[in-house]
Order: sequence, then structure tokens, then C-alpha cells
Amino acid sequence: MEFNPNHPVIKLLMKGMHLNETGNVEEAVKTFLQAWSEAADDFEKSISSWYIARLETTIPSKIDWYKTALEHALNAGNESLKGSFLTCLYSALADHYQLLGDVENAERYEGLALASISQPIDKGPFYHGTRAALQIGDLLTAGRTSNYQSELVMNHIYFTALVNSAGLAAALALGEGTERVYIVEPTDSFEDDPNVTNKKFPGNLTRSYRTRAPLKITGEVTDWLKQTPEQIQQWRGKLADNKGEIIN
Repeated sequence: MEFNPNHPVIKLLMKGMHLNETGNVEEAVKTFLQAWSEAADDFEKSISSWYIARLETTIPSKIDWYKTALEHALNAGNESLKGSFLTCLYSALADHYQLLGDVENAERYEGLALASISQPIDKGPFYHGTRAALQIGDLLTAGRTSNYQSELVMNHIYFTALVNSAGLAAALALGEGTERVYIVEPTDSFEDDPNVTNKKFPGNLTRSYRTRAPLKITGEVTDWLKQTPEQIQQWRGKLADNKGEIIN
């Protein structure tokens, strides 16, 4: 499975996050446990375990749930659960073993966290959603106006390894052109998009990235999961309500 905000388990996790943020901790715990019980694969079990761990009240139980999340993340074989997600899990385990005074395990997981940072990140393929009509071989560059804050000129160009996420970006993009999703190739190094990484969800489950270097268009896809007009309106509402500053 790849990250899908309309998936029942993901929707339960989002509901649990809202309950926790509004002070309904007991209901949040019940909702996260429901997500765990309905999780059908390692991807869903791993991220459900993460949220349960965070609301556990004792350090040993937190460690147990973080280790459960780690076990399923390693078994999943899913690019979304590598890189920064593993770093989050290893770091959480290191911190909580440190609180227990278990220096050996704390140092072990801290070492794993550092090693996970140095591992190569996502190998793609990668996609960019837009309304601009472009050709194979064209270069997408930074320095354009943000689709979400018209007064902001972006220092990076953004892309994703999830075609449906690129399709959503195309649907939300400014302009009247046709929604397009291009296959792109980074021409230099890139990094996790800090606007989504560890925001709401741990790690970079949306496999969203950014770079200062150009992206080369190598193809175009025409088949992705289209959002309904109602869903698009909901996403526009969320963006309008988002008071957080874009990390540029």
C-alpha cells in the first residue's frame, strides 16, 4: 500500500490526531487502537503502532509499541517506511531506552538512527503535477510563485514518488490548464520536503521531495486516481485554513 488520505485506516489515524490535538486523549487512543485492529498489512500496522506508542503512559509500553512499529516497517518492503520514518523509530527507541537508564540499547538505536540518515533515499520513479503544458526534455526550475501562497517565490522545485499525490498537486495548482502529471528526473541531490516530513505523520510517508536543481521531464502519465470535485474543495479548504508558514 502507498499513502492514501482517503484510505479507511489513514482516515482513522487522522481522526485520532484531531481528537488528541483537541484534548480528547482517551477517544484518540481508542481510535488509534481501532486503526490497528483494522490494519491489513505491515504498512498500516506500522504507522498505527507509532500513534499508539506516543499515547502510551509508561516507558516500557511505549518501547513495546515502537518496536512493533519498527518490526512491521522493516517487513513492509515499502519505500515510504524507509529513510526518515526509520530514523524516527530508531530515535524514539533510543530516547526511551535512555529514559530507562538502558545505555546499551540507547546507544544501539542511536547508532541505527544515524546509519539510517546516511542511507540513499528514494530511487523513484518521480512525478510532478502541474497545469503547464510541457515537453519531454524540458527542465522544471525553482524560482516560480507558490501554488499555495501567491506572494511567495519558491527556492525549490517539488516532486513526489507517488503518482496520485502528483495528480492531487496538479488538481490544486493555479491556472486553467489541463491537469498534467509528468515523469521527472532530478539532475542533482534532493531532500525530504520539510513541509510534510514529520508533520502530522512520522517520516515522509507521502514520499515528497524538493531540490534546488532542475527536474528534467522524461515522460507523462495520464492514469492516476482523480479526486472528486467535493474532495478537491475539501483540500482547498484545508490549505486555506493552514496557518503554518511554508518552509522555503
